[in-house]
Amino acid sequence: MHHLTPATRHHEKPSASSRRRLLGLAPVWLLLVGLAPHAIAQELTPRNWSHLPVDTNFLGGAYAYTEGDISFDPVLRIENATMQLHTWVMKYIRTFELLDRSARIGLATGYQEGHWSGRLDGAPASATRKGLTDSVVRFAVNLYGAPPLKGKDYAAYRAATRNETIVGAALALHLPTGDYQKDKLINLGRNRYTLRPQLGVVHTRNRWTFEVTGGVWLTTENDSFYNGNTLEQDPLYTLQGHLIYTFRPGLWTSASVGAGIGARSEVNGVEKNDRKENIAYALAFGYPLSRRLGIKASYLGIRSKPSIGTETDTLIVALTTFW
Repeated sequence: MHHLTPATRHHEKPSASSRRRLLGLAPVWLLLVGLAPHAIAQELTPRNWSHLPVDTNFLGGAYAYTEGDISFDPVLRIENATMQLHTWVMKYIRTFELLDRSARIGLATGYQEGHWSGRLDGAPASATRKGLTDSVVRFAVNLYGAPPLKGKDYAAYRAATRNETIVGAALALHLPTGDYQKDKLINLGRNRYTLRPQLGVVHTRNRWTFEVTGGVWLTTENDSFYNGNTLEQDPLYTLQGHLIYTFRPGLWTSASVGAGIGARSEVNGVEKNDRKENIAYALAFGYPLSRRLGIKASYLGIRSKPSIGTETDTLIVALTTFW
């Protein structure tokens, strides 16, 4: 078979012990919501701009199970295509101070095992892939709010801050490190670079946090596309919003919705009628296992409006620690 590429709590006056607890828990639950399998074409990531203490290391791991239906260009003669995908991701983040601002840089990489099945020229067909995914490097800086603090200063600021607004900017680079075979249509890697500038705004009021992030996916061409062809894609413009409710530090829930428009393909200079109009939605729940360890469970659904596209459902479990 051919390959398809395919919140800040409501505070009373904090005690010294509660500040220490907040210092221990806040980094874990703030980061957890950002740890999701980065191989997903369109992501919904709440708390991307949250206040973290500087000079801190974060390490996380996540597992995701994805299944879905895939519709291809009729010229490929593939029908009734489905997929089941297992993804394991490791992510590391280092926070630091940059020009009196809070900043962070992170690296995420993963491994996938996937199975695709359907009908090719009317006959049953299937394909299995195992290997590395494309890696992602992301740099982010808070332009407004979230001062660069650490230790007791960070704990005291978080404990005393009830309402706040944060504005952040980021640049993510997807590297072509994933498994790729130019004679296959289905691959785990994309064999091209993707640059993603982002801008986000977060507003917290008592237990509620509202967040909006806009971005664009800019990809280079793939001159080793299936059967020696050259693939190019228009930019994909994305917008996502998140509503987060914090019960207490480390215990939270969120609901998210996003949209993506663009990414029309061009093969050997010929435009395809495959402009994307994606809708994504997600639910997540975070829980602190200890002062330095947290767990998150989430669901992500993506639906494509055009006839050529995908409908996928993903379940994600993630763990994060820090030091």
